[in-house]
Amino acid sequence: MDISMDHIHFFHGETSILEDVTCRFAPGKFYAVLGPNGSGKTTLLDLICGFRRPKTGRILLGDMPVNTFSRRKMAQTISLVSQSYEVNFPFLVKEVVMMGRHPHVDRFSRPSQDDRKLAARVMEMTGISHLAHRHITELSGGEKQRCVFARALCQDTPVMLLDEAFSNMDIHHSLYLLGLVKTAVLKQHKTVIAVLHDINLAAGFSHEMLFLKQGRITAMGDTQKVLTQKNIETVFNVTSKVEYNDYVQALQVYFKPL
Repeated sequence: MDISMDHIHFFHGETSILEDVTCRFAPGKFYAVLGPNGSGKTTLLDLICGFRRPKTGRILLGDMPVNTFSRRKMAQTISLVSQSYEVNFPFLVKEVVMMGRHPHVDRFSRPSQDDRKLAARVMEMTGISHLAHRHITELSGGEKQRCVFARALCQDTPVMLLDEAFSNMDIHHSLYLLGLVKTAVLKQHKTVIAVLHDINLAAGFSHEMLFLKQGRITAMGDTQKVLTQKNIETVFNVTSKVEYNDYVQALQVYFKPL
C-alpha cells in the first residue's frame, strides 16, 4: 500500500516536532528511519497510523486520508510493533498472538479454524510456540517483544510499522525476525517502515533509508546512495567510514571511539 505524507507539520505544545515533512512509502519495500533521539521518528509512525494528527498537511493511505479510517479498518491495514508495548493483565501468549486476528473477525464471532492455524503457524515461525501457555507478564523483555511481533504478523496487514521493535532482543532473534519481515516485503509486497538505532542492521535489510534531524528529512532514498559519510556526519555529528562489506553483502559503517 502506498503511503504519502505531504508538507506535514506537527507540534507538541509550542515545540515543533516535525517540520514540512514530505515523503512517500511504496509497497514491496523495506524502509529504515534513522536519526538522533528526539528527531521525530516515533511521531512519524504515530501520524501514519492515526495515533496523532498533524497541525497541517495531508497523509494518505492508498488514496484515502488517514483520518477517514475507522479503528477497525486501520487495524486491518497497519500493524505496529513498539518498544514500549506493555501488558499488565496476565494474558497467555497464545491469547496475545490471537489478538492480531481480532480486526478480521466479525463482532460477536469467534476466531475461525483458519485464524487459529495462522496463529499457531506464526508462533512456530517466531520461535515462541513453547511459550504459548505462559503468561506474558512472566516473560523477559525480549520474549515479550517476540510475542508482540508474532501478534503483528498474525494481524497480516499490508503495512507494518516497527518502532525500535528489536531493542530488547538478542542479535540472533533480531536477525531472524528482520529476515522474516524482509521476506514478507518481497513475497507479499508489504510496506515496512522500521525505526532502527543500529545503522548496520538498517543497511543490511532496508531498500531505502530516511534520515531525520530536528524534525526535518535531511536525506531519503536508496540505501546504497544515501548511506554516506556526509549524511551520517550531518545527522549524528560523528565521523565514520562507509564501505561495502562482502561478508554481509551490504554497506557497513565503521566508527572510531570519540
